[in-house]
Amino acid sequence: MEFELLDVIVFVAYALLIIGVGLWVSRGKGDTSEDYFLASKSLPWWAIGASLIAANISAEQFIGMSGSGFALGLAIASYEWMAAITLIVVGKFFLPIFIEKKLYTIPEFIEVRYSKNLKTILAIFWICLFIFVNLTSVLYLGATALDTIIGSGDGAIFMECIIGLALFAAAYSLYGGLSAVAWTDVVQVVLLVIGGLITTYIALEHVSSNGNIFTGMAEVYEQVPEKFSMILDKGEIITPNGKDAWWDLPGIAVLVGGLWVANLYYWGFNQYIIQRTLAAKSLKESQRGIVLAGFLKILIPLITVIPGIIAFVMNSDASGMINEGVTSASFFGENGRIINDNAAPWLIKEFVPAGLKGLVLAALAAAIVSSLASMLNSTATIFTMDIYKPFFQEKAGTSEKGLVNVGRVTASIALVIAIILAPQLKSLGQVFQYIQEYTGVVSPGILAVFMLGLFWRKTTNNAAIWGVLVSIPIALYFKVGPSGWSDSPFFINWPFMHQMMATWILTMIIMVIISYLETGGKIQEKSITLSRNLFKTGPIFNIGSFVIILIVAMLYAMFW
Repeated sequence: MEFELLDVIVFVAYALLIIGVGLWVSRGKGDTSEDYFLASKSLPWWAIGASLIAANISAEQFIGMSGSGFALGLAIASYEWMAAITLIVVGKFFLPIFIEKKLYTIPEFIEVRYSKNLKTILAIFWICLFIFVNLTSVLYLGATALDTIIGSGDGAIFMECIIGLALFAAAYSLYGGLSAVAWTDVVQVVLLVIGGLITTYIALEHVSSNGNIFTGMAEVYEQVPEKFSMILDKGEIITPNGKDAWWDLPGIAVLVGGLWVANLYYWGFNQYIIQRTLAAKSLKESQRGIVLAGFLKILIPLITVIPGIIAFVMNSDASGMINEGVTSASFFGENGRIINDNAAPWLIKEFVPAGLKGLVLAALAAAIVSSLASMLNSTATIFTMDIYKPFFQEKAGTSEKGLVNVGRVTASIALVIAIILAPQLKSLGQVFQYIQEYTGVVSPGILAVFMLGLFWRKTTNNAAIWGVLVSIPIALYFKVGPSGWSDSPFFINWPFMHQMMATWILTMIIMVIISYLETGGKIQEKSITLSRNLFKTGPIFNIGSFVIILIVAMLYAMFW
């Protein structure tokens, strides 16, 4: 089924709606940095919850996680279900401190707790990470999916898709700031969920022997029961490319190991995620938004992972080998390499009918554009508030309106760089796993700096600086250092989740030692004073958190 006129009409209507909403909600705003970067601190809980998910669920989940579902199965859903638990931790223990300190940015906390120099170092790091990893990978995956669905899948319109997505995100986010991003996210997340459920529903209809979706789900499970294992043993699942899936998701580590490092870093100390919670009307509103996001995270694997498993079933034989499936031209093989990330685009292209295909494409675009807009806004926020304002505003005599314009220019430059770099990612397989692994090189050290800064009052500034610096060579040692030393006693061959956990623990040990050597264990002047009252939460947050934990526990018990 090709992309038809009705699909074009539906998609164009969606695009106009999003741009219209973005420009309308930001009218008369944006004159001050608080208006532009924190939406005038006016967001209600439901907008925060929707925006958290819209910012999070991008092409790397919609496309990349479906690709990992194709290769690994339901186990990749641990990133979603454990994130629901992580959100509770963030809402209970991190947000009260951030909001009490009236932060604009996560690097600003580093200045409050440690020093301006360390804040600047980390601000530059985050800007580079957003541009060279996040923005670039989202544009690449999004353009790949659109090229597959509305083109021939051979890259003929790949660059056009990259430029189109970039301009779409820029059309409202550069002008309207966080207000435009957050409020359009409410619309985007509704489209995302509806479009994702439509794809899953239609895929289950086609894989079923009688057209019933419940029968289809049962038949998928019967054909590949190993794909529904959440806690993998070594050798339990071999991906289509011949890799043991345990190396990506090493058993119990997804519950008590390195996945916590990735999740706490991402949900607690990632500017483009946490920024919308800092823009809440109040702490309670922010915490309620966190709970809503937690419930939505439980739903997400149904629209991101299950379609990948279905695509695998449709395109594999009884022995689990990839074949041509039900399409005359396989989307899953190129030069001997299995292309997992084509799973979701293949399903949409082959089975979603005209009209609905436009809606599903709109949902995919919503996932991509909402994340792009969030990343652009956060890149602009960090550069403007953490680099330009302290170092250049006074010399340049820049007004509040001028700061907003600096943010717009910064976001524009970041977008141009990402457009240029995105095509370079074509050589990758599972892009979702690539992002996790290479973010995992830097996240343990930064998490160590934040965790000790928040909860251990004796951590010194020098210890934090050394923690950031030494964590990277430690992580690289685990990742690439011993690869040529297989006969050496120093050879360590661990999954990257184990590497992240070990790096985090070692970094914290080094920071503790340096702090004691430097001051003899004295409480630091800039340390955070904590009280029991600070962490008190309301009944809505408490009840919602309990229900989320109960549901996640039941899911793991069911699919262990």
